[in-house]
Amino acid sequence: MGERPVVVTLAEIARIAGVGRAAVSNWRRRHDTFPSPISGTDSSPQFSLTQIEEWLRKHDKLKSATGSLERLWPAYEALGDRDHMGRVIAEVGTRLRGTSQRKLRPDEEALVEQALDLSQREGVRETFQYLLDRWLGTHIRQITTTPAPLATLMAEVAAQAKPGKVTTFLDPACGVGGLLLAGAERWDSARRLLGYERDPVLAMLAESRLLMTIEAPEIDIRTADTLRSDLQSADVILCSPPTNERDWGHAELATDQRWLFGLPPRTESELAWVQHIVSSLAEDGVAVVLLPPAVASRRAGRRIRAAMLRAGSLRAVIALPPGAAPPFGVGLHLWVLRPPAQRTTVPSVLLVDAADCRTTPTVRVQTVDWEAVRDQTLSAMRGRAPQNSIEIPVMDLLGEETDLTPARHVPADVSVSIVNLRRTWRQFDSSLQAAHDLGRSLRDLDIAREAADALPASVADLEQAGALQLTPGQAIPEGCLRRGERPDDGVPVLTLADVREGQPPQLWMTAEDVEQLEQDKAITVTSSNDVVVVVPSAEFSAWVDVEAPTVLGPHIHRLRPDTERLDPWFLAACLRAHSNARQAGTHATTASRIDARRLLVPRLAIDEQRRYGDIHRRLVGFEHVIADLGDVGVTLSRTLTELLAAGRLKRS
Repeated sequence: MGERPVVVTLAEIARIAGVGRAAVSNWRRRHDTFPSPISGTDSSPQFSLTQIEEWLRKHDKLKSATGSLERLWPAYEALGDRDHMGRVIAEVGTRLRGTSQRKLRPDEEALVEQALDLSQREGVRETFQYLLDRWLGTHIRQITTTPAPLATLMAEVAAQAKPGKVTTFLDPACGVGGLLLAGAERWDSARRLLGYERDPVLAMLAESRLLMTIEAPEIDIRTADTLRSDLQSADVILCSPPTNERDWGHAELATDQRWLFGLPPRTESELAWVQHIVSSLAEDGVAVVLLPPAVASRRAGRRIRAAMLRAGSLRAVIALPPGAAPPFGVGLHLWVLRPPAQRTTVPSVLLVDAADCRTTPTVRVQTVDWEAVRDQTLSAMRGRAPQNSIEIPVMDLLGEETDLTPARHVPADVSVSIVNLRRTWRQFDSSLQAAHDLGRSLRDLDIAREAADALPASVADLEQAGALQLTPGQAIPEGCLRRGERPDDGVPVLTLADVREGQPPQLWMTAEDVEQLEQDKAITVTSSNDVVVVVPSAEFSAWVDVEAPTVLGPHIHRLRPDTERLDPWFLAACLRAHSNARQAGTHATTASRIDARRLLVPRLAIDEQRRYGDIHRRLVGFEHVIADLGDVGVTLSRTLTELLAAGRLKRS
């Protein structure tokens, strides 16, 4: 059998050439000589890398430096399975450090040599890190990594709990070495970095990554099933152990000496890891462990938690905001652990609730405010007692539940300043006045005894008469969507999910891609005075897009009126009426839709349309003001309720 050809997608071709995805689509459409797909599907074609590079060179579209690393990756991806790719990337790391561990096949050897040659221009660390990042991104659903900000925070928490010299640093479930790297950067004087990982490919990558990134006297990464192995003693342990395991060795390890606080139930694998870690700490060592929040409260683990508290091994529980680490929808906990205390006095435990440390960027997607998490956590550990923490005696935690969830014990944060409260009241008064003014202008309207004598026209009739154009939204081509904070020249992409959640667009596209794809009629983009119509019945709505341009996804239509014949605000008002949608709906299935072409619009003169359109414009403004008033009212109510519960309200 011959070697499998290296294939690339349209998005990868764009990265190789250093252009936008739309430019590649344009080349493919305009040049008959552009290579034909050799695999894939119509919506996601795949091309021969060799043919693509030859075509790019022939047409002077392949720059010598642009996309060099991108041209390297498809050949690695062509190796096939995850482990095969990972082993070759790990070998690249060891070769870049001047050592070799394994004999490779000729095709693998060629890929390693290609990476070594490229590293002379791109940089040694940069080349390896690029390959590792692409590998992790390709297999993101199979491999869980600790985000760098969280790894740094865990190292800082450990350093706060154990100031001074650290000789041995350990991660008993090291993965690709993220926590080991964070620890090595925090304690650059550590003599030994020790990691255990049961996946041999991850262990190889971790070792290559550490050798590539840091200088340490000894880096020792071992392939082992950690819970079934004896760990060496360490001064500091950072760990994000596997969770919800069933086959962790409950029966065979029943008499193990590591269970200092009792045999963990079969369903409490996390508490097996916790005790395993505590038993491996040096006499004055400290561990910081990332755990699911349920470990702090599940009834099955109550006795072990109580025993840890009595022994003084659990020193702190820190609640993190959702989004800090996978699974991103859950607020995880950090446990700060020590060896059992050699004293009779029962200590207290620090509980920190940093779950609300989140920020909302311009696209309204809440993200973790790492600076706030760090400040609140470290301030609490230094004894400055911020509002979000409490030092609670162990005896107060022992009981039927021994629930260590910080939110159940930390007093509510009611640190509301007089200035902020007055500012909120000012916002309320401003919104209330605006609502009153708009409401008064609308209150003057009255109901006519008889409807205007105007036969309605359907959208289909208006389209046929040339009074408007209806264009459905389209699926966005692969590789063009961006997520995260949108730059000033980025174009928002409105999807049905955004409408359903009542949120602004979460995705965006570059202006270059929008311009090219709109020319190719591959996307639907709004302009000033366009009316947007969402057709599924559950989300049906219509409005004038005053923030155009916007790229519209599937199930969202664009209506572009001839403004000399049809006022857009009048059109939107008629289309969004509930009675109109009801008669235009398809009711044959549970997931009914509105047939936009069956929506009706009264036939009125343009001057009359504009008068109605002006009323609709004021009505939309009234809706926005009422929504703002509701938001600030909820904020005021919650703030005053918290102050009331804290006994901090008084009459001025």
